[in-house]
Amino acid sequence: MTVNILHLHDSFDLGGKQARSVRLMNAFGQAARHVVVSSVEGAYGARSAIAQGVAYEIAQDPPPLSGKPSAARYEAIARYMRRFDLVLTYGWGAIDGVMAARVFPRGTPPVVHHEDGFGADEAVRLNRMRNLYRRMALSAAHGLVVPSPGLERIALNIWKQPAGRVHRISTGIATATYANRPDPRAIPGFARGKEPVVGTIGALDSNRDLPLMIRAVGGIARNVRLVIVGEGPERATIERQAAAMFMADRVHLPGQLPAPHRYIGLFDIFMLTSQSEQQPVVVMEAMAAGLPIVAPHVGEVPSMVAPENLPYLAPERHELALRDALAALIADPESRARIGAANRARAAAMFDDRAMIDAYARLYEGAMGLPAVLSV
Repeated sequence: MTVNILHLHDSFDLGGKQARSVRLMNAFGQAARHVVVSSVEGAYGARSAIAQGVAYEIAQDPPPLSGKPSAARYEAIARYMRRFDLVLTYGWGAIDGVMAARVFPRGTPPVVHHEDGFGADEAVRLNRMRNLYRRMALSAAHGLVVPSPGLERIALNIWKQPAGRVHRISTGIATATYANRPDPRAIPGFARGKEPVVGTIGALDSNRDLPLMIRAVGGIARNVRLVIVGEGPERATIERQAAAMFMADRVHLPGQLPAPHRYIGLFDIFMLTSQSEQQPVVVMEAMAAGLPIVAPHVGEVPSMVAPENLPYLAPERHELALRDALAALIADPESRARIGAANRARAAAMFDDRAMIDAYARLYEGAMGLPAVLSV
């Protein structure tokens, strides 16, 4: 039996939650067919990571997922959803898929909602009206999936979801693939030299605050190269900041690249400057590749990295604190190797994806009432 699954994304450009969604699509193989909708028009970059042989399509003319609350719009979404056996919604930008199931429940398939964190607009404080909307909409969901203890507390205490409806499933990755030697040609236009390389991966958006990263790297007293893999609306701002720091020749922006296990090992240090995160997949990937992490104390990052890495997490999200942590690692290759080895071992123990795939398969099968249809 093949099940039909609808994926409603706030964006389907490649990022942590999109990479996890694609990993599950690939793992389920021919057991499922998938239709993907993005709330952001044209944001379908993650499709490049879908494996050959997986049956999927990008939805043609789906109803809009964003806009003012409207019974007509909710009805159109619900009508579209009725074609499928299961609906998976991801993030605030797709919450109206859940609301449509609440307002027009008749004939609507089960909905499982996924929350992975918040954008810059909710980095400091959650939006009260959004909290109320989530609380109302999520009453119609079969389940709510969160990856971290922090988000689980928010789901239970702020969104008031019953404990039985909230499922904490830690995101996982194929850790063994990151231990392989990286491909020196995997990043177009980039070749390693003698200079230390700082790298990051993610959408070029305001939440990542990549100009802050450039200022921190630019403050190092020796030549350091910075590679920023990803695409997004902040590219021009990032390029202007690099030029202002006289670093245009040392900041490489190759765009969005699939298969990070092929290139993340080309970095010496992985860096993060996000305003808001929960349990970033890119940190897991960097750990699995044996890299030390420089980042602020944000989200679950302090509980993710090995104890040896903790001194290099800046106590505040400030360019001087980040610069100092980065400078200490750049000056000490032996510490980089030691911390990287500890991170690799911790990633293999905590973040391998076999348990994640099994947990998601059980949850989705339970929602559809079809045991073992997705199990691999």
